[in-house]
Amino acid sequence: MDDGALSRRALLGAMGISAGGLLLPVGLEAAVPRRPRQGGRIRAACIGLSTADTLDPAKGSLSSDYVRHFMLYNCLTELDPSLRAIPSLAESLSSNDQAMWHIRLRKGVTFHNGKPLTSADVIYSLFRHKNPATGSKLATIAEQFKSIRANGPLDIVLQLDGPNADLPVILAQSHFSIIPNGEKQFTGGNGTGPYKLAAFTPGVRTLGRRNTNYWKPGRPYLDEIELIGIPDEVSRVNALLSGDIHMALAVNPRSTKRVAASPRHIVRETPSALYTNLIMRQDQLPTSNPHFVLGMKHLIDRPLIKRALFRNYATIANDHPIPPFHPYYRNDLPQTVMDLDRAKWHLQRAGIGQTRLPLYASPAAEGSVDMASVLQEYGARVGLNLAVNRVPADGYWSTHWMKHPLGFGNTNPRPTADLIFSLFYKSDAAWNESGWKNPRFDRLLLEARGEADNGRRKQIYGDMQGLVRQYCGSGIPVFISLLDGYDRRLKGWYPVPLGGFMGYAFAEHLWWED
Repeated sequence: MDDGALSRRALLGAMGISAGGLLLPVGLEAAVPRRPRQGGRIRAACIGLSTADTLDPAKGSLSSDYVRHFMLYNCLTELDPSLRAIPSLAESLSSNDQAMWHIRLRKGVTFHNGKPLTSADVIYSLFRHKNPATGSKLATIAEQFKSIRANGPLDIVLQLDGPNADLPVILAQSHFSIIPNGEKQFTGGNGTGPYKLAAFTPGVRTLGRRNTNYWKPGRPYLDEIELIGIPDEVSRVNALLSGDIHMALAVNPRSTKRVAASPRHIVRETPSALYTNLIMRQDQLPTSNPHFVLGMKHLIDRPLIKRALFRNYATIANDHPIPPFHPYYRNDLPQTVMDLDRAKWHLQRAGIGQTRLPLYASPAAEGSVDMASVLQEYGARVGLNLAVNRVPADGYWSTHWMKHPLGFGNTNPRPTADLIFSLFYKSDAAWNESGWKNPRFDRLLLEARGEADNGRRKQIYGDMQGLVRQYCGSGIPVFISLLDGYDRRLKGWYPVPLGGFMGYAFAEHLWWED
C-alpha cells in the first residue's frame, strides 16, 4: 500500500488527528463500556420533523434527516471519535497525488433487499450529486468529481478536478451515502446500513428495525429505534423526564438543572463548531455597506451571549467559522469586541439614521430571538432603530432564511475547514448566507485543497479566516456546545463534535442496559 493509502490498521494506529479533525479528550475510548448488549427499543426526539423529510441522502437538510440516513445507509468512509476518516464500505482509499483516488470496496456487503454492493452503486451514488435535477445539498462539493470509473466489480477510480487531501473525510458525510444503482423513488430506504426501514411518515416519525445481516459483526445492538420530532424544547425535556422518549436532541442550557436533578437521566455536553450567526446580506441595502457590517459586529456582546444565553456552554467566536480548538484556527487575529463608540461611528457612515430596519429572528436559529433583543437594546444606544420580527420555527428556513437584508442563520459543524468554507462562504455556494463574493477567498479555497504541506495549509486557512472576519456579512458571537439529554440506561455514548446524538450517527453504537 502506498503512502497515500487509507486503511483501518494505519488510521487506527495513527497518533494525532487528520488535517480537518477536531481535538477530543484523551482516554475517550477507555470511557466507553466494552460489553454491549443486544435488544431493546428506544424512542429518540429531534428538534422537529418536516413534511419535506426525505429518504434521499443527497437532499438531507435537517438533523432528523441525518439521523435517518445514518440509520439506513453507509458511506465509503466514516469518522472516528477524533473525526479521522476510517474505511467503511470502502476497504481502502489511496492516492499518490490527492487528485486521482483508487477505491477498493469491501466484499460481502449487501443492501437490505439482498442485492450485493458493487462499484456501479458507488459510481451512481456519487455522480448523481452533479446532476442539478437531484437537488443535492452538497452539489457544490461534488463539482470537484471530474470523472469516476470502475476497474472491476469492487474497484473504482475517482478523478478530482484538483487535489483535495480531505476527500476521505468528505465522503463520510451522510449526503454521500451509497444507494443502489438507479435508485430514484426512495420509498423503502434500501441501504446497507444498520437498520431497515419499518415505517416512515414525513413530518411524523421514522421506525427502523435491526438489520440482522449487517456487515459489521454484532451490530447494531438495539432492536428498534423510533425517531420523532418535538419542536418545543420544554416539551422535549418533559418527554424525556417522563420516560416517553429516551433521547432528546438539543437541550437548552436553562434545562440542564432539571435533567441533572433526575437520577435516571443525564445531560451530555460536546464542545462544537455549531453557531448562530447574524446575517447581513451583501446583495441588498443597507446591509451591503461595509460600515454597516463593521458597526453591527461591534454591537455584539459576546461574553453576555455566552453567559446569559448559553449559561457558559459556549466558546467565544470571532466572526469566522473556525473554532479555537480547531487545528487550523488562527490565534493572532484581534478579537472583535463590543464597542459602542466604534459601532456608532461605522453606522453613521453607513447613513442608516433613524430608518426602521427589520431584524428577523426565530426559535429555529438557536438563541437568535434573545440575540436580536440584545442587539435591539444596544442599537438604540447608538441611534440604530432595529425592529425585531420574531417568526415561527416552522417554515423559517424556507420562508425567511437568506430572504431578508438582516436575519439569523444556524450552521451545524462540519468536519473540515474546506467543507464549512465551501458550503457557506464560497461565492457561488447555494448556502452562501450573506451573498458575500470575494475572488481572493475563492482562490485561496482551491489552493488550500491541494496544499500538501500542513503548515502552509494552516496559513492559507488563516488568511481566509481574516478575510471572513473583516469583510463577510456574517457576525458569529459564540460557538455553541451541544447538549443532549439521555436515559442513563443507554450506553456506548461518546462525543462527536459534528452534531448532537454522536454526530447524528448514534444508531449503531448505543445499547440498552437495565
